Amino acid sequence: MAGERPVTLQGIAERLGLHVSTVSRVLNGRDGGSARAASGDTARRIRELADELGYRPNPLAAGLRTRRSNLIGVLVPRLSEIVMATIYEGAEEAAAAHGLSAFVTNTHDEPALQRERIAMVLARRVDGLVIGDAHLDGAALDLPALRDTPFVLVNRRTAAGHPSVTCDDRLGGRLVAEHLLALGHRSVGVVAGQPFASTGADRTAGFVERYREAGLPVPAARVVHSAFDTAGGRHAAHRLLHVPEDRPTALFAVNDFAAIGAAGAARDLGLRLGRDLALAGFNDTPLVAELPVPLTSVHSPMTEQGRRAVELLLRRIAGEDVRSEVLTPRLVARASTGRSVGAPLL
Repeated sequence: MAGERPVTLQGIAERLGLHVSTVSRVLNGRDGGSARAASGDTARRIRELADELGYRPNPLAAGLRTRRSNLIGVLVPRLSEIVMATIYEGAEEAAAAHGLSAFVTNTHDEPALQRERIAMVLARRVDGLVIGDAHLDGAALDLPALRDTPFVLVNRRTAAGHPSVTCDDRLGGRLVAEHLLALGHRSVGVVAGQPFASTGADRTAGFVERYREAGLPVPAARVVHSAFDTAGGRHAAHRLLHVPEDRPTALFAVNDFAAIGAAGAARDLGLRLGRDLALAGFNDTPLVAELPVPLTSVHSPMTEQGRRAVELLLRRIAGEDVRSEVLTPRLVARASTGRSVGAPLL
């Protein structure tokens, strides 16, 4: 109500006949520290009165005491992409569960802008970063200022092995290959995404590896790199499908939006998905099950990646040594890969 005085630590201390430092340690310390700040009965009385009076900690004051901002920065290529938006939701949820705030910035996958945005985030004195736009070479992560701030990668890894939380993209590519081999597809192509991103590189590698093991190596010309969007997927698929006498019977696009673009190319050429051409994507975003021809896709635990990345970051902030985490994907088969074209090739 207007005119009411805010509840303060001093006020609680006076009502209980305690020193303000004791009240502060109980209400503002971590669980372990608050337990040592006062006896169990005293701590209970402090918390009960604080709840009764509606006491709320002042995060700015707490930050000044602990030299923590309770703020996490998250970098993504584009938050408009549903994959990164879903990962960010998981990260924000986990941050809030720990009393932290998260904010996000876009880098458009451009190294110069990545460095600029990292510097901007660090200037806000964040406790740590979750980085979802890493390139395999890790070039944008070599800023001197970043060496003193804990960070964790999400969705993508680097060749240098920075701590990360990712889907097992290589396994995901193999799952698609297993599926298409079981349907009898000998002639296949890959819409491979951008070569600087581990997501595209690892998914392609797993797919090509499994076909090679089956005695059906995928020619280099059948692996076409493209942007991770519908326009890129459409352009790449046109390159793979435009010659009728040398046309693959199945395509694997390394993300769902590229797969939707590939479906557009198939339509342009008069090809029916699931009959004239099998098509699979990756991530299993919600919209792909609702397409006119539902899309076979690899389900990636996107929200869980965001949550686990924040959990891993908090362990790094606490000074722990951490290891990268790899989450398990699963294939969701739908009409776009259709029926068998021959005997299984397992």
